[in-house]
Amino acid sequence: MTKAISSSVNIASYGRLHMGFFDLHGGLGRKFGSIGLSLSAPQQLVTAGMAEQLQVSGDSQVRATHIAANLLQKLNIKTALSLNIEQHIPEHAGLGSGTQLALAIGYAVNHLYQLNLSTSKIAELTGRGARSGIGIAAFDHGGLLIDGGRISNPASLIAKTPPLLARYDFPEQWRILLIFDSEQQGVHGVAEQQAFSQLPEFSENLAAHLCRHVLMQAMPALLEHDLTGFGHAIQTLQSHVGDYFSPAQGGRYASSKVAAVLDYLAHQGVSCFGQSSWGPTGFAVFENALEADKQLQQLTTNFTDSALSWLICSGRNQGAEVTATTD
Repeated sequence: MTKAISSSVNIASYGRLHMGFFDLHGGLGRKFGSIGLSLSAPQQLVTAGMAEQLQVSGDSQVRATHIAANLLQKLNIKTALSLNIEQHIPEHAGLGSGTQLALAIGYAVNHLYQLNLSTSKIAELTGRGARSGIGIAAFDHGGLLIDGGRISNPASLIAKTPPLLARYDFPEQWRILLIFDSEQQGVHGVAEQQAFSQLPEFSENLAAHLCRHVLMQAMPALLEHDLTGFGHAIQTLQSHVGDYFSPAQGGRYASSKVAAVLDYLAHQGVSCFGQSSWGPTGFAVFENALEADKQLQQLTTNFTDSALSWLICSGRNQGAEVTATTD
């Protein structure tokens, strides 16, 4: 086996918003397709080195151990890793923590053992990208991301990760407010698989309608830095897809507390808001930091439930950061 070129590697990756699917019908041979955004926070920090036995410390130990052990077995690597998850993205919050952890661990193995694996191959080996490619593209590129979904034929689902169709820099001045509910988790795992299997067929006409909003409204509005137009497209996705998923998550939004905040923001005239993935985390986008701070001050005054917390961040227009060290 090839020896490592460095003694350890540090990987910083970041949460992402999944703003919605635009083709849940799949009648043209591809299904899902999604739009999302890489965030400047929350951040995940992973340090890895070679070891005789698998050693995992820090946050998300159980999850990280499972990912690493399975990956080492698939790659037939007889030695192992020393992993320290110094900082993690909240789990099952709709921010893509599982994908970022899997890709960071996979990238560490890839780097330390000189395997020359692509990020897509690492995603396949770790079981990521089953429906959305946003987290994978966020790890590689950052920015505002649009993927083309998966081939509808079930036999092809393990063949390729969703292709990246478009990637744009997110406006530097725009700010994103994240709204957390500590008392609830988003649908995940077996429950997520059951939800997709039990939901009714999505309307073909509605899928076409949503695709049009992405292509002819969200994409040009973003390039023109038109937050109102971009927000209208995101709202269209959020309302239709949220209502479609409501039987599985208990409403348009998974958290009633986050839903109340988003309803308040709507009445305040905020144009771009919603839930990321299965939630419960909500988001709202503002023109600048001053407007985001102003709205947050009002929210903390009006919503005092201890389960709610807040974070203002920006879009991240770069992928994961990798730093290698040698003895």
